[in-house]
Amino acid sequence: MKIGEATMTLKAMTLALLAGSMVCGSVQAAQIEHVLLISVDGLHALDVARYVQDHPTSALAELASHGTTYSNASTPSLSDSFPGLLALVTGGSPVTHEFYYDVSYSRSVYSPSNVDCSGKAGSMLVFDESIDAYDADHISKNIIDPAALPRFRDGSGKCVALYPHSALKTNTIFEVVRQNGGHTAWADKHPAYDLVNGPSGNGVDDLYTPEITNLNGIDATASVDCTVLNDQEKVKAIINEIHGLRHDGTAGAGVPTVFGMDFQAVSVGQKLASDNKDGSCAHSGHTGQPGGYADGAGTPTDVLRYGLEQTDTALASMISELKQQKLYDSTLFIVSSKHGQSPINPVKVNKPGHFADLVAALPDAGSNAGAQALASAAKCDSGPCGFVQDDDVALIWLEDQSKSKVLAEYLNINAKALFIDQVLSGDNLQLTFNDPRIDGRTPDVIVRPTHGTIYTTSKTKNAEHGGLSFEDTNVALIVSNPGMTAAASKTPVATSQVAPTILKSLGISPEALMSVKIEHTPLLPGLSKD
Repeated sequence: MKIGEATMTLKAMTLALLAGSMVCGSVQAAQIEHVLLISVDGLHALDVARYVQDHPTSALAELASHGTTYSNASTPSLSDSFPGLLALVTGGSPVTHEFYYDVSYSRSVYSPSNVDCSGKAGSMLVFDESIDAYDADHISKNIIDPAALPRFRDGSGKCVALYPHSALKTNTIFEVVRQNGGHTAWADKHPAYDLVNGPSGNGVDDLYTPEITNLNGIDATASVDCTVLNDQEKVKAIINEIHGLRHDGTAGAGVPTVFGMDFQAVSVGQKLASDNKDGSCAHSGHTGQPGGYADGAGTPTDVLRYGLEQTDTALASMISELKQQKLYDSTLFIVSSKHGQSPINPVKVNKPGHFADLVAALPDAGSNAGAQALASAAKCDSGPCGFVQDDDVALIWLEDQSKSKVLAEYLNINAKALFIDQVLSGDNLQLTFNDPRIDGRTPDVIVRPTHGTIYTTSKTKNAEHGGLSFEDTNVALIVSNPGMTAAASKTPVATSQVAPTILKSLGISPEALMSVKIEHTPLLPGLSKD
């Protein structure tokens, strides 16, 4: 898909929906008492434009009809789920929150098995479904198993488990709202999203994390239908919270000041090469059908269309409940995404294999010092020998950081064979990220592949996120309230601007967020008279 194609579609949507209006609505048109933040993972600005245009009575169309649609919104830096969500709830990027991926590396932690924190520090930082506590049938108990967590030395020097929230280097909107007397709730796809509690560990009053991908067990993401069922569990939680209850329907503390959830159906619908390929989803109505897009213009396949429609239906149910409870006028409803997905155009898909394997196959890889350092990091299961994380990006942490320059030079020389668009290291990397020689979580080298390349041999997915491409980072963003006027903004914005805008709408200083203060994150334009 060319950017021009997306622009034309957005123009058509804008003309049809807004009659050409470019005047932003004011968030101060109503007294905001609640904020409902929704991440539809994988949702591009293009998806919203097409869906609103084709479904004028949809929930997305209603939200856009009295809200500002930002068609040029991007996630800051890397687009993996962790940095993507943290942008929305901290107002920052990896520069301050220091999360690059849900599976990354840190030079100051130890592996889970190193219960004494002995030897040299440095190990993988793993916060995915593998840290859950499981029953005998490999079904997650939806809680974290402390024994599966990386270890670190706390302030008193004791070797303890490192929970995701403790690994976060900056605070969240949930912590700030609670400190100002508000009530908070969030629902997400793994117990690892304890992350949103923030460093205090208690930012979210009501955290609900039904596991979507059971390790060695049922994986709902094998089919868009089973993914929708997992999403619906979280939707029920939101409906209960709109009624002032906890996520499970038990007595609660009232309607949360800030609450929300993530949807996975669109993301899964974009990625699946063949729905329910393993036959594990008994509820699948799309078995064997391809997901993703039918063309470079963003036409969804039936699998993706189902994910979009079911997500929109769920948003409509939230709108209906807010209206019934007479909360719609006092609620700021925000729809965005942790990340996009790449590539949109199916003919661009290129899956040549894992990055380290491609490097190892080069004729002189065995004699090049940088390539040898990469090979060592790629073979490292635990301990301070580095790590390589790849998807539609490659993040490389080397044990010997002095080899970064020679590795970068080698990768650039072999860029064509390795499907590389750009190598970030040294001064080039530090234009966007921290100095890896000082910040032990920053990769030494980041590889941005040519568009459409996914460093994998997987036959189950034809799209991925986590990288730096336009389709990875350009995401949906609608900020809506019945008191606002419909508007479309093409001004470039970042999803990190959502967090300070949320606080401002609630009458709380945005600079209560550490990332906002350090990174000078502005408010979203056009929403406030200030």
